[in-house]
Amino acid sequence: MEEGSARRWVRLRHAMADRKLDALLVTHLPDVRWLCGFTGSNAALAITSRQAVLFTDSRYTTQAREEARGARVVIAKHSALKEACALLSERVRHAAFDPEQTTVTALELLRSTLPPRLRRGFFVPLKSPIVSDLRMVKDAAELAALDQAAHLGCRLFDEIIPFLQSGLTEIAVAAELEYRARSLGAEGMSFETIVASGPRSALPHGRATTARLPRNGFVTMDFGVILNGYCSDMTRTVHFGRASREERAAYDAVLEAQLAAVDAVKPGATCGEVDEAARSALRRAGFARYFTHSTGHGVGLEIHESPRIAARQEMKLQPGMAITIEPGVYLPGRFGVRIEDMVTVTATGHRVLTPVTKDWIEIHSSERRPRAKR
Repeated sequence: MEEGSARRWVRLRHAMADRKLDALLVTHLPDVRWLCGFTGSNAALAITSRQAVLFTDSRYTTQAREEARGARVVIAKHSALKEACALLSERVRHAAFDPEQTTVTALELLRSTLPPRLRRGFFVPLKSPIVSDLRMVKDAAELAALDQAAHLGCRLFDEIIPFLQSGLTEIAVAAELEYRARSLGAEGMSFETIVASGPRSALPHGRATTARLPRNGFVTMDFGVILNGYCSDMTRTVHFGRASREERAAYDAVLEAQLAAVDAVKPGATCGEVDEAARSALRRAGFARYFTHSTGHGVGLEIHESPRIAARQEMKLQPGMAITIEPGVYLPGRFGVRIEDMVTVTATGHRVLTPVTKDWIEIHSSERRPRAKR
């Protein structure tokens, strides 16, 4: 990762030069990690055209010196943030910060660290993010880490299917997924596991509850793991018992929409065009009004990153981007279906990182193992 870290610093310096920035203060921990590799919970990166200094506290003395690449490490005596601001105020006229990651309270704290004469104009908000924009295009090491995390997610799905049975609580299913994830080496889950069954499957983000899996109805499982710092994200929906025609039609429509959107992923395609590929398929099937969220999002060190795959988004996809494709339909009080894959943009098209089956899976309570049908 040392070579990759060096390239990231070069990219950042070019971006700063293009925007004519004297300095940049980075406090968002995923941005800090992406730039220099430090994984602690307290950090501030003070970056000028010639130097980068990582400030942290004494809990991380050894860790920071082992992990940090491309930045000098300073163990702050009092406040890492205050000492970072003090260094910048001594060396440059202005320092930029990312307003998307800085609250009003945090900005006031930054200003309070400065001499009174500098408080009004020293910190300048970026018109658009720098580090998070650079993070959208993953390097080879990042793509490998995402691939490994996604592979673990696929394995979890294959292993959870035989575990499912009517009467289990949603929480029991989520707990089993999380236990197996940890047992297989995951650092944690990338978000709170979603298990939504029966009428609750109509909740797009129906977190696991004490509700019991039905004898007849859908179960949606949306989960991801963190492996080597990188997140995975996938959703599959299965059905208990015999499905109605409408349920099967809804599933087939979502699958067609998901495949159409995946197929639209390629360099130069806009995020809005990928979103429209999913929506137009659902429109043809008569389910478009039940698709109530965006089609996907970027994923990497964070579970939700840029770009956003949604209507009227003009950003063009580039090789190295990693996104989710997750259309769904939700009929309130009745049922819902969502299917989600992680997809990377390649030089010639795309690659699906979560190729585990999306075929119709029908689970009958009289059987020990589920029966897959198409």
